[in-house]
Order: sequence, then C-alpha cells, then structure tokens
Amino acid sequence: MEHPLNIYNTLTRKKEQFIPLHEPHVGMYVCGPTVYGDAHLGHARPAITFDLLFRYLTHLGYKVRYVRNITDVGHLEHDADDGEDKIAKKARLEQLEPMEVVQYYLNRYHQAMDALNVLPPSIEPHASGHIIEQIELVKKILDNGYAYESQGSVYFDVEKYNKDHKYGILSGRNIEDMLNTTRALDGQDEKHNAIDFALWKCAQPEHIMRWPSPWSDGFPGWHCECTAMGKKYLGEHFDIHGGGMDLIFPHHECEIAQAVASQGDDMVHYWMHNNMITINGQKMGKSLGNFITLEQFFTGDHPSLQQAYSAMTIRFFILQAHYRSTVDFSNEALQAAEKGLSRLMEAYKKLQQINPFLSESTVTDSISGLREKCYVAMNDDLNTPIIIAHLSNVVRIINSLWEEKEKISTSELQELNYTFELFLFDILGLKQDNILREEKDTFNNIMNLIVQLRKQAKEQKNWTTADYIRDQLSLYGIEIQDTKNGVEWKIKK
Repeated sequence: MEHPLNIYNTLTRKKEQFIPLHEPHVGMYVCGPTVYGDAHLGHARPAITFDLLFRYLTHLGYKVRYVRNITDVGHLEHDADDGEDKIAKKARLEQLEPMEVVQYYLNRYHQAMDALNVLPPSIEPHASGHIIEQIELVKKILDNGYAYESQGSVYFDVEKYNKDHKYGILSGRNIEDMLNTTRALDGQDEKHNAIDFALWKCAQPEHIMRWPSPWSDGFPGWHCECTAMGKKYLGEHFDIHGGGMDLIFPHHECEIAQAVASQGDDMVHYWMHNNMITINGQKMGKSLGNFITLEQFFTGDHPSLQQAYSAMTIRFFILQAHYRSTVDFSNEALQAAEKGLSRLMEAYKKLQQINPFLSESTVTDSISGLREKCYVAMNDDLNTPIIIAHLSNVVRIINSLWEEKEKISTSELQELNYTFELFLFDILGLKQDNILREEKDTFNNIMNLIVQLRKQAKEQKNWTTADYIRDQLSLYGIEIQDTKNGVEWKIKK
C-alpha cells in the first residue's frame, strides 16, 4: 500500500500500522444505535468517525465490508441486565408494537445520516433478526464451561473466565477490584457474582419481547448481539471493531470475553473508539437528559441553540476535532465551524473560476506537496484537524489567484482542484451543494423582494405581471400561494 495507515488500537493503547488480516479485504464492525428515540449529536460522532474510515479505506483500494448493527432488543433501562427493555417501554407508553417503534426511529435515523452524508453500511443487521445466532453463541459458551444457568437465565461466569484468560484487557480494569466492590451483593439475586453478565434473560410475564430457547422464553443479553452478528457476517476473525468510548466497558469488554469463551481467541484485530460529545463538560446523551437531537440542530428548535445549523456544519464541527479527543458543544464553536466551512466552500467555488497560465506560476512553493501533506495527516490516525488546517492555509492563495494577484500553471491548478475534491468531498465527506447560511439569507431576501413586487403589481391591478411572476417562479421550482394570511412561498419537493 502506497500510504500505510497508522491507527490507534484501544487494545494495545498505541498507534499501529494497519495490516488487514484478509488483505485486500477489510471487515469492519461498528456498534450502531439503539432505536427508541431520535438521533442526537452523540450518535453523529461515531457515525461520522467510521464513515471517514470507511471512505478512506475504500479510497486506498480495500474492499470493505462495513457492518453496523441496530439494537432493537435486549438493551435494558437500568443496566445491561436489569430493568425494562427500552424499546418495549417506549412501545408500551405509546401503545405500539415494538417493531413499529424500531421502524419509526430507524427511518428517522437514516434520514439524519443521509443529511450528514454518512454512507450506508454494507450490512445493517438487527439484533431481533439474529436470535438463533445468539442462542447458538450462548450454547457454545455454556459447553466450554464459562457460563451457568440460573432460574431460566444464563450468565457469563466472569471469575472463572478470568482464571483461564484475562477479563479487563480492553478497559484496563482489575477483576479483583471489581469483585471487592461488588462482593456484598452476592446471593441477593440469581447471579453467582454481581459482575457476571447476562447472556440470556428469562422474560417476566409482562415482557412483550420474547423468544423460545433451551432455557426459557426470554431474550438475549445486550452484549451477545455484536459477537454473534460480527461472527456471522465477518467471520471468527476480522479487522476493526469500533464505537464510542462509552462502550469500552462493559459492552466491548464483554464482547471480547464472549468471543474467547466461545472460540478460544478474540475475533478482533483492532479496537477503535471515538471520544464523547460533551455539553458543559458532561457527556451528551439520553441517559442524562442533556442531549439535543439532530433534527433540533437542523431547525434550531431548542432553548440551547441560538440558530439552526446545517447538517454539513455539524459534520465539519465534528471533523475539526480529532476523533479521540472530546468535543464540547457551544453555539460559539458551531458558529466558528459554520464560518470555517463557508470559507472552504467559497474557496473551492473560486477555484473553478481561476484561469491558469500554461506553465507560469508564482505559487509553486505555497501549494507544493499539499496532497502528500493531507495523506500524511490521514495516515496519522485519521488526523482530520490537520487536513482541514492544510486546506484552510491554501484559501489565501486561492483568493489571490482569483483576484489575479498570483499566477498558477495548468498542471498545478489541476492538482489543486483534485486535492480539494479528494479530501474535502470524497474523504471528509462534505457536500459542495450545501446551502450555507449566507446563501440562505441572500436567497430569502431576494424572494421577499419578488413577493413584494408581485404584491405591488396586484395592488395596481396589473394581473399580467403578477401572474407572470408566479408562473416564472413555478418554472424554477418555487410555489407561491395567496392565502388569507398573506403570500406564502416554498420550494417544491
């Protein structure tokens, strides 16, 4: 590979050169959403982070099978083993079938991802569609002696597993510390130890999401789905498993234990985790009730928002920070991102209008090696802030070329165009056709002027002009209507 990619492996806690186990094929599994509510900014970050990786690996020539799961059963309200199923609770409150809830919010999630220009995964399996695979996984773990049945449920025996292997290798947690802090709970429930986690839960009579199994009518534990579906679609060994860092413990730690207990070794070569979106220093999420949905960002309909923000502004805001660093939400930060994105997009538009000078150039030193610099940044653990900085540094040169203060050769102009399109659009995934705030304001002002001119024509009984304005706007895809509350206009869909 011409450009070796070094990515941070959460398991080894260092950057390692990415060498796929099945070169040139790459298997990538990313934990997707639990679909019981609208997607928020915290959901956008892993989606954008691994979309970036998906795009870049594809660009480098790998054939990527990207699996992103949908959790639609087994994610309980209090923790992984206790409480009511989040989707079942939503269904009960809204008097819907659980799968109606899932489909409604999944449709909205997909709409938000489309707006953010997140490419669809190769496969998007649902936990509820892979109950058989999860039951088979539990059977193997039981057969290998690392689980036990209790009152119709099946639990993973963490202490026994730790004697043969090591529990806590991903999170760095010490099982002795965990046992010491939880020992007082022993005997108070059906687990041998409070740190044991459910592989299969016996459903209570009121639980509406249940399936038959050798142990009881019930449902799989939350951690089982990713191990079972990863193995089904990517095999017993695959290259990358990703998600938010809040999943390191317990979810991904339990996944490693399940894989080793069922097949003797871990399935995953690289573990990658993006950091959190915070608001006032706290993680943004549904559990804390401090989240802002993506729809609210797009409309501005939230008390914490001073204005609406486009989907591309949100994407750019997230890409401005390295994926392993925290990002704290603020209106000031989003407004700065909006300006930064507008500056890059305007520069690209100007780039299309620049005329080259066959072989003469005054900017060679300023733009030399730009593409290679961007590759170096991407290969250094997907360092998107550096790429944005490199592209932003060239904006001044583009402005000078556009004003004809500098000269550029034909070959250099072609290279500059290619580099901008490759990194800004293809790899960072930003969209050129995004209407920025300044353009929206200008368009609205022009439309208000046209409406006012039509109103004056009608007041003067100049029906020909009034109708002409209406008909011409219709040809351009703008519908204008006279209502009792005044004139309304909208862009036709």
